[in-house]
Amino acid sequence: MNEKPILVIDGIEKSFPGVKALIDVSLDLRQGEVHAVCGENGAGKSTLMKIICGVYQPDGGNMILNGEDYSIQNPNDAYARGIAIIYQESSLFPELTVLENIFMGHEMQKPITPLLKMIKINDYPSMRRRASAIFERLGMDIDLDAIVSNLGVATKQMIEIAKALTFDSPILILDEPTAALTSKEVDTLFGTIRKLKTEGHSMLYISHRLDEIFEVCDRVTVLRDGQFIKTEDVAKTNRDKLVTWMVGRNLDTLYPKIEVDIGDVIFEARGLNQEGILNNIDFNLRKGEILGIAGLAGAGRTELALAVCGLTKLDSGELYLNNTKVSFPNYRSAQKHGVDYISEDRKTFGLVLEMSVKVNLTQKLQPKISNIFGIIRRNEEDLYTEDSIKKMDIKTPDSDFIVENLSGGNQQKVSVAKALVIDPQILILDEPTRGVDVGAKSELHRIISTLASEGRSIILISSDLPEILGMCDRVFVMKEGRMAGEVMRGEMSQEKILGMAL
Repeated sequence: MNEKPILVIDGIEKSFPGVKALIDVSLDLRQGEVHAVCGENGAGKSTLMKIICGVYQPDGGNMILNGEDYSIQNPNDAYARGIAIIYQESSLFPELTVLENIFMGHEMQKPITPLLKMIKINDYPSMRRRASAIFERLGMDIDLDAIVSNLGVATKQMIEIAKALTFDSPILILDEPTAALTSKEVDTLFGTIRKLKTEGHSMLYISHRLDEIFEVCDRVTVLRDGQFIKTEDVAKTNRDKLVTWMVGRNLDTLYPKIEVDIGDVIFEARGLNQEGILNNIDFNLRKGEILGIAGLAGAGRTELALAVCGLTKLDSGELYLNNTKVSFPNYRSAQKHGVDYISEDRKTFGLVLEMSVKVNLTQKLQPKISNIFGIIRRNEEDLYTEDSIKKMDIKTPDSDFIVENLSGGNQQKVSVAKALVIDPQILILDEPTRGVDVGAKSELHRIISTLASEGRSIILISSDLPEILGMCDRVFVMKEGRMAGEVMRGEMSQEKILGMAL
């Protein structure tokens, strides 16, 4: 790694209406370095990256690239200067081929004939050779004619990287690149990052998963509340120090579990089957219990939750609520019985991102707070909204703030508060802390533990084994659509759970 910086960010400022997003932020990136940028949701990481890539214009400060002033107007300028960003959400066109996606907007072209040099057409043979050479560098064999919608998340991630390399980008920005990847796919990605690093590429790496920073990064810069806190060599720090810098305080515990006297069984599933998905599933849930559902990706955890809530149809099996046989032909029926589900994909299935915090929080409540003409009683709406914001400690400028502009952790709090409108006995939380920072994760764990202490029963589906170990009273482990085993709190270990999952 060359000690001389190739990109210098100095004193960057950025404000949005009512929000000071960045305040005098500085960092530098060296050649051949993987430089982590971390902080809580809302710390300013994504805003800074969008400024570097030309999506936003800074209000103050300056940037220097390879010793020259770096001032750009849009992402195409950034690509032209050798900086490419790979977002957490895929920017690929799903119905186009791999090859078409890789060269979209910057196709290699040639004259239609030697005599008609002014008229150019796409040079597909040259693009194929270039794309094949890039994937060979990455150690991947991908069908260039495959339709992107038919490919897995990890493959799409590699296509995004290949697309960036077609611009000969010496600087890559990776924004939460492992958020939707399995552990095996993460290993493949890390291998690619190390390979690119040896070739001299420099990378800014954003991740909430602190373990990844220690595995693949050289230095780390911490932002908090839009301000620069510290840059340090990864080898000279540790997880506890990083957490303290990120949140501005020591987290006494990431898993603030309240000990609860577990009650009787209130929900039971017997012999649940869905062809090719679930196979003879039995489990029960007790009052005040946090029951974990663990397993590898594809084990059937989410599919089980969807079936239990009436979001998908069971082929056979029985459900019992308070010792009474029940049937949930649809999701509304489950909600009426006091069973609610919070999806792992809050942006697609949990929230109306374009609408306000108030509208999202009171969406399910509207029949109760409307008069006979269907007109909402605004005073009741405001009272419930303010109570939810206070109870969940949702950090928002006001209740009319658009949900899309909240941090991931606060969006998740809105999802939980929205579910609590129906006062559920049973709450199914699917990956509740995915994509949120360590501080928000601790707050969400506190909320989950408090809900259980109030007598609600929680089913917690998580790929984060420390979360399962820290929060759950019992855990069921799934494998290939079956229940592979059950472990009580005092007997839990990562090795035991993984052993069952494998």
